[in-house]
Amino acid sequence: MSGLFSIVSNPSVCKFLQLLILLPFLAGIVLFLVPEKYLKAKGYFALLISLITGYLTIPFFTSAAQIVTLEGIMDRTCNVLLGSDLTDGAESFFTFSVDNLSKLIILFISLFSILILIYSIIYIKKGRAKHYYQWFLITLGCSYGAVLADNLIMFLIFWGILGITLYKLIPGRDEDSSATAKKTLILIGGSDSIMIIGIAMVYRLTGSFSIDSVSLTTDNILSVTAFIALLIGCFTKAGAFPFHTWVPDYAKDAPASSSAILPASLDKLLGIYFLARITTDIFIMNDAMRLVLLITGSISIIAAVMMALVQHNYKRLLGFHAVSQVGYMILGFGLGSMIGVAAGLFHMINNALYKSGLFLTAGNVEYRTGEVNIDDLGGLSTKMPVTFITAMIFAVSISGVPPFNGFASKWMIYQGIIESGAQEGIAAKLWVLWLGLAVLGSALTLASFIKFIGGIFLGRRKESLENVREVPVLMWLPSAILALFCTAFGIFATNLVVKGLFMPVTGEFQFAGFWDSSFVSLLVIISLVFGLIFYLILNYRNFRREDSFIGGERIQDHTAYPAHEFYKTLSEFGFISGIYKRAEEKWFDIYDLSKRFVLRLSHIFSEAHTGVLPGYIIWVCAGLIIMLIIMI
Repeated sequence: MSGLFSIVSNPSVCKFLQLLILLPFLAGIVLFLVPEKYLKAKGYFALLISLITGYLTIPFFTSAAQIVTLEGIMDRTCNVLLGSDLTDGAESFFTFSVDNLSKLIILFISLFSILILIYSIIYIKKGRAKHYYQWFLITLGCSYGAVLADNLIMFLIFWGILGITLYKLIPGRDEDSSATAKKTLILIGGSDSIMIIGIAMVYRLTGSFSIDSVSLTTDNILSVTAFIALLIGCFTKAGAFPFHTWVPDYAKDAPASSSAILPASLDKLLGIYFLARITTDIFIMNDAMRLVLLITGSISIIAAVMMALVQHNYKRLLGFHAVSQVGYMILGFGLGSMIGVAAGLFHMINNALYKSGLFLTAGNVEYRTGEVNIDDLGGLSTKMPVTFITAMIFAVSISGVPPFNGFASKWMIYQGIIESGAQEGIAAKLWVLWLGLAVLGSALTLASFIKFIGGIFLGRRKESLENVREVPVLMWLPSAILALFCTAFGIFATNLVVKGLFMPVTGEFQFAGFWDSSFVSLLVIISLVFGLIFYLILNYRNFRREDSFIGGERIQDHTAYPAHEFYKTLSEFGFISGIYKRAEEKWFDIYDLSKRFVLRLSHIFSEAHTGVLPGYIIWVCAGLIIMLIIMI
């Protein structure tokens, strides 16, 4: 995508860009001055700011692709103080790129921020999250800045602030949530440090920080190291294996609205956005780097969905699925073709739509029941009908069931994988493996959401849940809107969505074989209509449901098969049980492994401190020798 647009500067776009980034950021700072007792008023104010910034994105879609510099954003005469220009030399850093990719991302950043703020007005109560709206608005402004920044240093500043806001949106109300917040900050901060190394190496190789002007081949150790360093930052932000372990913990301990705006939507948009920049702008991937992406994507799909199958906490289950879905996006970019990149971007948007919706519906259930374990729920479909219907749409969407959007983007990924088989290289020769793992992951996703929907909304309802009712309209309305997007993006995928949103980013391409999403949707609708007709004709409505008794006692509560036991046999099967056991012991948690290593190393050093003076002299001499060797 690099170099696909002309370098011009439109003054009107400059003005809107300045407001787009600064307005939510400064509004968030101002809200720190407002007491928490005005929480709902702060929510409406944050929503107003989000609506304004959403409106400000409109001029970007009517403007030509361009690079905007500081000269266009700020009146330089306002920056002259005592005869000295304070912005002298800053133009090279304050550069922003407005192209089709950044336009696409800021559109959906606006959409998700508005919907989740509507939801938060009711959901967020005093004590649930401290300074929630302040950090939300700062997150919004920095997200715009990161997507629009063309300079890697400026991008890194916005990216780094987003790591802090991610940390602050977890309330440290107990030991678990505090530990999760710390884990998130350390993993994100550590990956950002590695990204700094990668950016420094890019500058060393090219002499430029501009994303648009850099193009490196991955054919030497320095460029490969820089590529891997930047990939680590993308994978950690998006939540891909093996840097994913903060996502399920965050989903479990953070408010549902925080999970919906960050791990579910904005972090995915930003992480995969930068992956798109890395793989299509900054670097030219060779077969080995494509193989790295394909392996990582496949492992992310299977490993995370296998962990989701055995979860009892439904928010943690959704967290693992947030990881699994990233794998499909990485597969798309690993293919290196136009259809692969378009499929990866399409799945990124689709995932943000249904994953945000799933977290919001989970928040609805938690809001009304106070329960987070599937074991303690059931039978809520009649008590919370809107939440149930939207959750059902999101569940079949993420599982890749037509005619919904998840099927459309996954089908494009399957097509891209099959087409890649005609190319040269090891990555292409293994196309059957990538295809098989992607399809298997989709099947296992469906299996785990049968557990999710069945355990929460179907089955027998416990007596303690008899008084549960639907959430207020401001809580179910965002989910309903997201469900409509999931449906529309599936039905009109080939004719409107892909051509209108994703081909402008990647370029024109042809779909292999015959596939028309609207025609497929029509066949599905016809099948449902016939099913409904048969249901009515055969009069299946006239049935009676009664309890069963043995010896005068009801047996349902003792013989029912609980949803959380659906896949228990899987976790006890052969070598898989050993993998699950090691996963519980955090053998695959890079954060926990690093913590153990550091603690072990510190223990070894502490044992070396015996209190004997000659021993310390030896340590000092050894340190001096090492420093001299390094300096020489």
